[in-house]
Amino acid sequence: MRSLLVFAAFLGAAFGAPSRRSPHVLHEKRAAEPIDWVKSHRLNADKVLPLRIGLTQQNLHRLEELLMEISHPESEKYGQHYTPEEVVETFSPSRDTISAVTDWLVDSGFSRDMILLSGNKGWIHVNATTAEVEELLQTEYHVYTHPSGDEQFSCHSYSVPAHVREHVDIIRPTVHFNHKPFPKRKLEKRGPKKSSKQVKITPSLENCDEFITPDCLRALYNFNYKPIATKKNSYGIIEFTPQSFLAGDLDLFFGHAYYIWQQSNFSPSLIGVRPKAVLIDGAVVQTTNQSFDFNGESDLDLEYAMTLTAPQPITLLQTGDLVEGAGFDNWLDAVDASFCTFEGGDDPEQDGIYPDPLPGGFKGPESCGIITPPKTFSVSYGQDESTITAASAMRQCAEYAKLGMMGSTVFYSSGDFGVAGFGGVCLDASGNPVDDGGVKFNPGFPVTCPFVTAVGATQVNPGSTVNDPEGACEQVIFSGGGFSNIFPMPSYQATAVKNFLKEHPPPFTSTQFNNSGTVRAFPDLSANGANYVIGIDGEFNLVFGTSASSPVVGSIFTAINDARLAIGKKFIGFINPVIYSPLFQAAFNDITMGGNQGCGTPGFTATKGWDPVTGVGTPNFEKLLALFLLLP
Repeated sequence: MRSLLVFAAFLGAAFGAPSRRSPHVLHEKRAAEPIDWVKSHRLNADKVLPLRIGLTQQNLHRLEELLMEISHPESEKYGQHYTPEEVVETFSPSRDTISAVTDWLVDSGFSRDMILLSGNKGWIHVNATTAEVEELLQTEYHVYTHPSGDEQFSCHSYSVPAHVREHVDIIRPTVHFNHKPFPKRKLEKRGPKKSSKQVKITPSLENCDEFITPDCLRALYNFNYKPIATKKNSYGIIEFTPQSFLAGDLDLFFGHAYYIWQQSNFSPSLIGVRPKAVLIDGAVVQTTNQSFDFNGESDLDLEYAMTLTAPQPITLLQTGDLVEGAGFDNWLDAVDASFCTFEGGDDPEQDGIYPDPLPGGFKGPESCGIITPPKTFSVSYGQDESTITAASAMRQCAEYAKLGMMGSTVFYSSGDFGVAGFGGVCLDASGNPVDDGGVKFNPGFPVTCPFVTAVGATQVNPGSTVNDPEGACEQVIFSGGGFSNIFPMPSYQATAVKNFLKEHPPPFTSTQFNNSGTVRAFPDLSANGANYVIGIDGEFNLVFGTSASSPVVGSIFTAINDARLAIGKKFIGFINPVIYSPLFQAAFNDITMGGNQGCGTPGFTATKGWDPVTGVGTPNFEKLLALFLLLP
């Protein structure tokens, strides 16, 4: 629950001096112009807006440095993770920042008793009419309508005084626009994509080019491990309502019908076992709507994560109610209470806002810090980077870094449309998404955040076996990969990415992708994403997607955590500096075949070393385990 304190007394004499006046300067503008939305009319001047001003945090300029210090395999402080209290203490806003923003509001006519400060001093809240906010931010709010009948309001840009700008990160509600009609979340399932091919399950590995099963994955990645430190370890799978698993599908996958069970049994000991569900913001594991679109993602994630890590209990972080839905910030709220009020709190256009005022919505308080962060997360959802403002993306990205500082590893699937965005959408020359004719590549988010681990997709090539090298996935889906238009290149991948650009320069210009050589590149690593056999809606089907790759990679690193915990060592935490280090290069199977076409091009090409199709390659568990056990 948000904790807001009237803080006139807190300001005291130290904040009593009047602030200097300065002209307004542009602070933030809309990330992309909406498609199919029509500007209808000005927002009612008397409408009261819950204005939230996100204050800049201290030491964010040191975020990568502090994270690298405890994550780089050659650092003396490797594995010395922070406590939640230490993270809050490190990044809380300064008194000067609180003073500057408060004085600006007071000088603008707001009384001090109207101004509220969040419990962690991360943001300031004030209720104001539309007219008051428009004057404060020198902007105009308009109502936009969609052919579906949905409406939303937004401003195109807003400004703040020049002397205040350095103290303000983001202000809500302002430019943050939901490009898709209700339900209001812009995130999309990364997959899976369904195949009409009839499933044939056999006990052998001979058909892994056509039917991927857990045994195929174990053979591909040298992954034969039974966890023994399960009480100390944790693995969280993120799902967003209304997507949900069906218990019968899990048991179908775990056990099969008796006649199949005698030949091939993926995991009979798991029949009747369920994930531990943590229900975030009124979430439900709904069973009313049953179809591939409602059950495919969750069934896939849980069937493979539970099978590959058994007997490790799996935590299901089911997020959002049936009415409002949820965004990425909502599950981050649940694992870190301070994020509920971090730099402006949740975004009403990106995230579910609770209590939910909509009819039938969840009326309880939002779920803040209701669960200790699992040490491994897998998330098979994402959105296009072009649909989120840079300030919002950076705000969320900083939270992933904080999870890494506390010892958690966060995997995100890299997308299924190659160099294009969701649904194959590309960008025009100005960087706006367009339905047709876009030539500029459209990277995803949060995979472009340098503090998550982005997972691409490979395939057992047709006619090949698990003993042959894999290629980049080019069946039904294409591994998402490319270069960010927001985030700078992190130090840990600089050598690998610059080598790629030098030794294998892509045949594209700066009008097609950010070829500056100074930005975050993805994915970081890969795993198989083609021809997965899953139990879905009472039968077996084949599915494809990086949404399959992410929970598999998460399972492998969950096992590495288990092995370290079993001998008294700590969690691996943020792994990117490790997997890019020369010491670990031999622990990955380099992928040198295939590409990730999109936007009317062949896309990038998988090559020797890191590439923006499959990253550093696929994991060899035994080699990785041996190296991780050598680290402190």
